[in-house]
Amino acid sequence: MVRENHLSSADLIWPLFITSGTGVEEPIDSLPGVSRWSVDNIILQAKEAIALGITCLALFPNTQADKRTHDGAESANPDNLMCQAIRAIKSACGDDIGILTDVALDPYTRNGQDGLVDDDGYVLNDETVAALVDQALNQAQAGADIIAPSDMMDGRIGTIRKALEMNGYPNVQIMAYAAKYASAFYGPFRDAVGSSGILKGDKKTYQMDCANSDEALREVAMDIDEGADSVMVKPGMPYLDIVRRVHDEFCIPVYAYQVSGEYAMIEAAVAAGLADREAMVFESLMGFKRAGASGILTYHAQYVARLLEN
Repeated sequence: MVRENHLSSADLIWPLFITSGTGVEEPIDSLPGVSRWSVDNIILQAKEAIALGITCLALFPNTQADKRTHDGAESANPDNLMCQAIRAIKSACGDDIGILTDVALDPYTRNGQDGLVDDDGYVLNDETVAALVDQALNQAQAGADIIAPSDMMDGRIGTIRKALEMNGYPNVQIMAYAAKYASAFYGPFRDAVGSSGILKGDKKTYQMDCANSDEALREVAMDIDEGADSVMVKPGMPYLDIVRRVHDEFCIPVYAYQVSGEYAMIEAAVAAGLADREAMVFESLMGFKRAGASGILTYHAQYVARLLEN
């Protein structure tokens, strides 16, 4: 009766990984309990999410090595894994569940970078933004409800918003990864999408320094000015102060991503007999809500929603 914050299935966004084939469930070693799913099996996950009261899925593709190129052209292929999954879920589930799609080139490039890279290894901002626009329009045409640029290139939100408006997708929302840090917590995710073994260098030239917080507010302000409907802080738990500052400063929904490294640490502690999963998961998610998060992307979404159902 006196609890100030509450958690529901509707607060959760469930990240799912897509892979090639039919009838495939491919467990991810670095993310115990998480799998890559073929498109036909993604539909089953979507239907379970609906039954559990989860209102949105976040999709991430594991692109085959032979489709990764220097220019990431597969990102604009109308029949790539992402688009296949969007169409399949929409055909099977209609508007019963929202689909959030990642916009970045790292699942499609040979070097695992989020952007296009020149011969000296420098990430090219403007050329990348042009490719991201093509990727975003491709996903919108397939039926995505929310476009989520996670690349951290300058100016991409405004350019994508303009392209969506001009091409007949004014109602497709943009959730900007506005405060995305160059973090050590992304390792298992990169395994999941197949970019960890091929990543050349790091992403510190375009993702944020973990020492900075005022910069995060400037990044959020720019993305809002360019047309973002909501913003993301990533990772989650190490940056709860950023979630709170964004919540207090701006009148816009702010989401937190409990990233793969956070998930893996909880699961490792549970496996070692050092923690109770249910207690640790609920406490960590309640921390996001207490900090002001409107919603949470978490690999524990299915687990939590099942507990809440009971």
